[in-house]
Amino acid sequence: MVRGLVIGATLLATSVAGVMAQDVPGGEAAFRKCQPCHDVGETAKNKLGPELNGLDGRKAGTAEGYAYSDSNKNSGIVWSEASFKEYLEDPQAKMPGTKMIFSDKNEKEVADLWAYLKQFGAEGKKKGQ
Repeated sequence: MVRGLVIGATLLATSVAGVMAQDVPGGEAAFRKCQPCHDVGETAKNKLGPELNGLDGRKAGTAEGYAYSDSNKNSGIVWSEASFKEYLEDPQAKMPGTKMIFSDKNEKEVADLWAYLKQFGAEGKKKGQ
């Protein structure tokens, strides 16, 4: 009986982890919504929004050459998966006065997007390459 419970719990945990796993190709597809305003990769440039290379661990408001709002520059946010997800739920609530108007409340899509973005280092190269 105990063995059956342990096996059942293990299978349940494995299936939940699979559902919650981040999907880099899915994140790349999600990034297409961001591309009108943002860029990433070795040739990334600032557009309507800043380039997103090296986002993981970067302080908000610090992409070189981008004219950030004061609320963004002074937010004190350091980008992580948690802060990214919270910000994308409602950028204006998180950073009143930010130029960012797009929000995304789809948790899976945002998780995938983070997985895609965090693979790019500050110079735009994919980490590990």
